[in-house]
Amino acid sequence: MSKRILSTTVLTMAAVLLATAQNVMTVNTKKLGAPIQSTMYGIFFEDINYAADGGLYGELVKNRSFEFPQHLMGWQTFGRVDVKDDGPFPRCPYYVELSDPGHRDRRTGLTNEGYFGIGVKQGKQYRFTVWAKAPKDKATIRVQLIDENTMSERQELAEQKLDITTADWQKYTVTLTPKKTLKHAKLRIFLHGTNSVCLEHVSLFPVNTYKNRENGLRRDLAQALEDLHPGIFRFPGGCIVEGSSLDERYQWKNSVGPVENRPLNHNRWEYTFDHRYFPDYYQSYGLGFFEFFQLAEDIGAEPLPVISCGLSCQFQNPDPTKLGVHVALDDLGPYIQDALDLVEFANGDVTTKWGKVRADMGHPAPFNLKFLGVGNEQWDYDEAHGGYGPVFTARLKKFSDALRKKYPNLKLIGTTGPNSEGWDFDLLQPRMKELKVDLYDEHYYRDEQWFLSHGLRYDSYDRKGPKVFAGEYACHGKGKKWNHYEAAILEAGHMTGFERNADIVHMTTPAPLFAHVDGWQWRPDQIWYDQTDMFKTVSYYVQQMYATNKGTHVLSLTTAQQQGKKTVAVPVANQEGQNGLFASAAYDKNTSEVIVKVVNTSKTAQPIMVNLKDLTATTATTQTLSHQVMDDENSIAHPEFITPQKGTIAVEGGKKQSVITDQLPAMSFRIYRISCPAAKK
Repeated sequence: MSKRILSTTVLTMAAVLLATAQNVMTVNTKKLGAPIQSTMYGIFFEDINYAADGGLYGELVKNRSFEFPQHLMGWQTFGRVDVKDDGPFPRCPYYVELSDPGHRDRRTGLTNEGYFGIGVKQGKQYRFTVWAKAPKDKATIRVQLIDENTMSERQELAEQKLDITTADWQKYTVTLTPKKTLKHAKLRIFLHGTNSVCLEHVSLFPVNTYKNRENGLRRDLAQALEDLHPGIFRFPGGCIVEGSSLDERYQWKNSVGPVENRPLNHNRWEYTFDHRYFPDYYQSYGLGFFEFFQLAEDIGAEPLPVISCGLSCQFQNPDPTKLGVHVALDDLGPYIQDALDLVEFANGDVTTKWGKVRADMGHPAPFNLKFLGVGNEQWDYDEAHGGYGPVFTARLKKFSDALRKKYPNLKLIGTTGPNSEGWDFDLLQPRMKELKVDLYDEHYYRDEQWFLSHGLRYDSYDRKGPKVFAGEYACHGKGKKWNHYEAAILEAGHMTGFERNADIVHMTTPAPLFAHVDGWQWRPDQIWYDQTDMFKTVSYYVQQMYATNKGTHVLSLTTAQQQGKKTVAVPVANQEGQNGLFASAAYDKNTSEVIVKVVNTSKTAQPIMVNLKDLTATTATTQTLSHQVMDDENSIAHPEFITPQKGTIAVEGGKKQSVITDQLPAMSFRIYRISCPAAKK
């Protein structure tokens, strides 16, 4: 058979199928729609589930500066160990003194448990640092990594002697190289000899941190963030921003400067969930705002800091009239100044006060901050709900006025409160338009049915108001609040609505990001880890698939639907007759490709046909998430149990259109990339 006859036959068959197939989608490849923002898919970090200390932050020692309210929490002491409070760092004054136990066969020292154990790997180097002095004369300590539970002759995995040579405070460093891998090692320090020694800021880091920085991040976790290719990076919360009280709010100025002098802060996730209570959960501020800006730069994401608007957590403080709960409008000056100073810290010249602080920390160049969030899940009150009035928006206006006056190009982000619908959302959404914020942040943790039924959520939004930032969202399966496969697929379906409405949706970040397998309080989460290993959830892979197949412009993708006597083109968003399908299309001007995303949320396989108008092609590459058991998930033991799979598929091509015919497995997500000449706007 000749090529010409074969081509004609294929196109005829395609035409027949196109006319009869149940799930036919048409993509207009010729006309570009709205640009898709570089910030469309991103990450949100909050210190919940031991996300910072014990997680992303590389420090392995718990309570390294003895600043916990119980000063020896995390430490086991033996011999003569005294806690003192006149140390060299004004905001972290506590330290310990180790003294002669009074007998040659006794020991004085202390052992640190780390975060659910200290994870070490055989042959890898670990940097031990300590600020120390010998009050009377030269003293010596022995520093060990130990296995307390071994049946071997000796407990130590690694050991170094360290001479403390002066009565003045100095920083000392030794390197430990363990001889085996262990998830639950401990750090032991004990006095060698009789001369006393004082120890402050006892620290242990892997030498091999992300970018090999001394005050660095855990390499595998930071690399997982880089591999997501995020466009936006929101930090530090979340409820962390607000605090349970004003004193416990996140204060960014405490998180910069020398790490030894950053004061401890309470973490509201220490005690918020009494069914999963962690009384040793505090914030060291070792991972502070400088490290945040630096990481955002490293992974190619725009930084989005969020600052307190002078309201403590309204969930925990329901009466805003209670004295000391919230800052009065007339007393907001210091809070507004904190916001102005943060912008200066990020972008200011080295001759400015806070620009110099940034430069002194090792980054003279500005971080080029473009976005700033004011408040987290704050809200106003109507008469039926307390009658307290514009508690949030009155404060937001004061921030907005001051910030826009000094930094007119800065994009400000407000909020629509903790809910995606209801009286508080309905109250706040129009007020965000009135205040002329650039974007507003909306949050939703919802069940399966919500995600299945809200595919058209953004299609009816006001196009003339602020843009949308979906700053926290996740499918919380009813009775299934874990990282199972089904929830990830439903999130994938919902995200087609982000892309289709890229003219109004400019940023999205799922939540939470991190969780320690021994210290979690909230799930689902994107990335899980223990002391030495980690795994990426299926939801993580959904985010990665979107971010790496984002495209630059929306393309119209519709299907025909009968409405009365008329046949109209409608979006594919699990509407009536669409058999659980969600879909979107984009064009990537950088690669000259059409990108089609299709999610089948049905429990049965679905035949589909994608009609690519005005495009000639023969093959497409594919990336597919597909799995049969809905409750399955990845784990530490099986980190790649469910992952995207790459492939190819034939495209039936002609002069005026190309057609993809496919069979989508039940509960699956597939992306098609098709080479395409440059589309015209």
